Amino acid sequence: MADIEPYENALDAIPGAHPYPRSSRYHDAEIGVHRMADGTEVRYAKRRLLPPLSETAAAEESAPHTVSSGDRPDLLAQRYFGDPGQWWQIADANPVLDPQELTEEAGRTIAIPHAGGFPGPGARYA
Repeated sequence: MADIEPYENALDAIPGAHPYPRSSRYHDAEIGVHRMADGTEVRYAKRRLLPPLSETAAAEESAPHTVSSGDRPDLLAQRYFGDPGQWWQIADANPVLDPQELTEEAGRTIAIPHAGGFPGPGARYA
């Protein structure tokens, strides 16, 4: 007998149910529509901007991690969240433009958000 998928996973497989899976950083992003000159509609995820977290919120909702040689954002996400695709949560929790900056320098301390924690609707911002 085939395994039965949880309800959330089944929704992800329905075209148009939501454009991004629940694990995506774009899952809750607003979807915009651009109308081309010929009338064709092009849907896109609107830019998501994150306000900076206050130091208090960051300290309460994350744990420090000291970067070791060989660390990568995806490997850290696998270690802390059990899913390498969640690297974006670590990137969002740290003030960098390029996620590779997070692990370039061994000895650097970065923030690892608690699973299911910030950044999100309940986070306190500066």
